[in-house]
Amino acid sequence: MENHDILLQNQLRHEQNFVSRQTHTSEPGQTLKHESEPGDNNNNNNNNNNHHITLTHHHDHDHELLLDHEISTMSHNENTSEFHDTNQNETTYTDDVTVTNPDNSQIVLSEMDHSNNHELVVHQNNSQLLPIPLSFQRPDLVLTTPVIQSRTLAHPNYELMVGQEFPDVASCRRALRHTAIALHFEIQTVKSDKTRFTAKCASEGCPWRIHAAKLPGVPTFTIRTIHSEHNCGGIAHLGHQQASVDWVANTVEQRLKENPQCKPKEILEEIHRVHGITLSYKQAWRGKERIMAALRGSFEEDYRLLPQYCDQIRITNPDSIASVYVNPSDNCFQRLFISFQASIHGFLNACRPLIGLDRTVLKSKYLGTLLLATGFDGDGALFPLAFGVVDEENEDNWMWFLSELHNLLEINTENMPRLTILSDRQKNIVDGVEANFPTAFHGFCMRHLSESFRKEFNNTVLVNHLWDAANALTIMEFESKILEIEEVSQEAAYWIRRVPPRLWATAYFEGTRFGHLTANIVESLNVWILEASGLPIIQMMETIRRQLMMWFNERRETSMQWTSILVPSAERRVSEAIDRARTYQVLRANDSEFEVISHEGTNIVDIRNRRCLCRGWQLYGLPCAHAVAALLSCRQNVHRFTESCFTVAMYRKAYSQTIHPVPDKTLWKEMGGVGVGEGRGVVDIVINPPKSIRPPGRPRKRRVRSEDRGAVKRIVHCSRCNQTGHFRTTCSAPI
Repeated sequence: MENHDILLQNQLRHEQNFVSRQTHTSEPGQTLKHESEPGDNNNNNNNNNNHHITLTHHHDHDHELLLDHEISTMSHNENTSEFHDTNQNETTYTDDVTVTNPDNSQIVLSEMDHSNNHELVVHQNNSQLLPIPLSFQRPDLVLTTPVIQSRTLAHPNYELMVGQEFPDVASCRRALRHTAIALHFEIQTVKSDKTRFTAKCASEGCPWRIHAAKLPGVPTFTIRTIHSEHNCGGIAHLGHQQASVDWVANTVEQRLKENPQCKPKEILEEIHRVHGITLSYKQAWRGKERIMAALRGSFEEDYRLLPQYCDQIRITNPDSIASVYVNPSDNCFQRLFISFQASIHGFLNACRPLIGLDRTVLKSKYLGTLLLATGFDGDGALFPLAFGVVDEENEDNWMWFLSELHNLLEINTENMPRLTILSDRQKNIVDGVEANFPTAFHGFCMRHLSESFRKEFNNTVLVNHLWDAANALTIMEFESKILEIEEVSQEAAYWIRRVPPRLWATAYFEGTRFGHLTANIVESLNVWILEASGLPIIQMMETIRRQLMMWFNERRETSMQWTSILVPSAERRVSEAIDRARTYQVLRANDSEFEVISHEGTNIVDIRNRRCLCRGWQLYGLPCAHAVAALLSCRQNVHRFTESCFTVAMYRKAYSQTIHPVPDKTLWKEMGGVGVGEGRGVVDIVINPPKSIRPPGRPRKRRVRSEDRGAVKRIVHCSRCNQTGHFRTTCSAPI
């Protein structure tokens, strides 16, 4: 048996032709024949017969055998990092190959990957190990070797030399850091002060060393000595000690200037592709924040400048409202309210008496919530009225915001009809509306109601029936739609009947929605409001102000092109009503009362009170087809019987005022906190950022699976006090 071992060892070590004569695609399990060479003393006891060696891989798939010269060629290919870094890998990998002797005894060949050579180790019946050069190696063993950074030759851009000068020690350290990252070695500072800087390679025993010193009488640093030779193998990990947040910021600065929306994940991919190192997500995020703070200002600076910003709004946009409030205990930001004079004038004089309330959670560093109050212009577009930023959404902040909104509107309350307010009717909003607008009609925003309904039943047919019921103009039509829901699902019908129809159904709603079932504010503004929600607070408000400024100007100029009496959307509705009315039969009772007969039935129209039995005229503010038929029969101008907010003249009035630009903050005069309100007038303070809080909402809980019920819990053991029931990190036992 020992002779067989010696024979196999010599054949694999000295006879390269043994492998060279085989085809490159030899499969595992294939019989390989060779003859013993004459003169080999180790073959005397083997009867000079042919040996059959079977190579059986312990894998589910086959691999090709590589020749020695192929592997050596690939290992010197600089473009193939897997082979280029093989010699620097200190990890040992084994993969067994079984060799069967002629006497059916098995020998296990294990591939060993050492630092500088590859060899096979022969295990025969648990006996001694016999090292054999690796004359054949499977590709999978090479390709799965982890990529380790190896030291490379100096690139001219990163080459350091004696006599090289730097403006100061920071520049010297920066250049050395770039060189270390580019050449894949880490440095360790030996000494660093105002006059000297010494560093060495962080690898133990590596002779690389550099020394720089300040020249007498000048501020420059000069490299005095440098030992540029390494005997280390590079870095044995994919990170880099010198890849600090500052280095990340300097690396991606130009890219962020060109694309501020670049995400930290993209930054990580860029650094890995260019520099070959892997960093944490937090490093990329902090590096981006540092650059963005330099480009747009920091979050903390924006809170500090809020009083000056409010002053600038009031100066550039007279009669606008801009006030900031702080927590008196720690001067942390609490609330901000802004409403531009152009919005106030347009809403009070030309918009529908309809307000939608909504909010969106901010994605900025210090969180917070943006509260919105929005009207609707004559053409049905959103008409932003007021904005509030609060540290968190709660009852007190909603009460404050609606109180500010009431103060804004009460200057012209006697000329305004009763307001209609739409929201998701959460308790905080309901209480605030009842306290500040006790006479207003407060209805559900159908978007929130339908989303809750969809989550509960997840049936598109039911959701469509719900919207049909909400749009029904009469009680009879509403009830028929509810019956359709009940036919599909009695549970759904019971669910919707629990919500009072006077809060959401057009047929029962007491106020005037003008056809608006949803406030839909955030969804309509999300193209730009979501981007703004991640900016510092002044930057966010400036994004909102600029958008409003462009809207007012664009809509003002567009309306100047209109030649009709009514705005386009109202003009279309009236034209459609006129087309339908031509087929109706009209019977006149007196000067104001008419009976209109159509294929749908008979309706009574009162043109003096602007009412129709179908309720379309009252609910939408535009004459329905029945009313149009009655008006045409007595030769009345249909356009004179529409609500004034639908006329082009009122639309132009809504956007007649201008939202003016605000100067850049570099031009603001430092006023020491003037303009900060705390309910007691003006105080001189410096506003601190709000305290970060957990976002609102119920914390997610881990769902217990049914198969886990009754399972025995694992007993934890503390390695510090040797007690059970807790871990070392939570141990409170005295030392």
